Amino acid sequence: MKKLILYTITLLLFAGCANGQSNSFASLPKLKPGEKVADFASGCFWASTEAFSELKGVDKVIAGYSGGNMPHPTYEEVCSDNTGHAETAQVYYDPKVISYAQLVDAFFHAHNPTELNYQGPDQGTSYRSIAFFRTPEEKAVIEDAIKKLNTSRYYNAPIVTQVVPFTVFYPAEKYHQDYYKLNPDNGYIQAVSRPKVEKMRAAEKNLLKPEFQK
Repeated sequence: MKKLILYTITLLLFAGCANGQSNSFASLPKLKPGEKVADFASGCFWASTEAFSELKGVDKVIAGYSGGNMPHPTYEEVCSDNTGHAETAQVYYDPKVISYAQLVDAFFHAHNPTELNYQGPDQGTSYRSIAFFRTPEEKAVIEDAIKKLNTSRYYNAPIVTQVVPFTVFYPAEKYHQDYYKLNPDNGYIQAVSRPKVEKMRAAEKNLLKPEFQK
């Protein structure tokens, strides 16, 4: 369950929703020819999956769990902070349209990477910031982005994002998929998720799909 410091009313709305859902898990899509996959954890995946889905060249984004040590965890188990997983967005993208470096840039603008083991009101290691890499080249891209952000002092504190080799990703329950789009009036979406998505839109205007360039 989300541990919110603020938005008490929002917590009640969310808790009622989460408790009423079943543990029917989503499935992973098949890679299209030439398509690649990237994984990022940046707090609640309701916001991050929406943010990435609005970028040019991104075909699908799956909400799930990565970075932990328990196979096939449930949402409740991940939120207990006992599995080691973080809420993660798995991004399926066309590298001919959007580069890995551009995805990394969007990742760092879609959340606050200076917050250690929390994002805004969401507390716990399941909300920690992680950039997963699959190759040495991807690792170098992430580290270069962190160096540039720290040098420029874009944020008022040092980046605490973990740079971690990708191992395995477990899709989250079906009700978490496209949650932002399907529940636009949800209190948590309005108070917490929407500002993060709008932050990314403002920073990455040139990378947005036409329908989001408003």
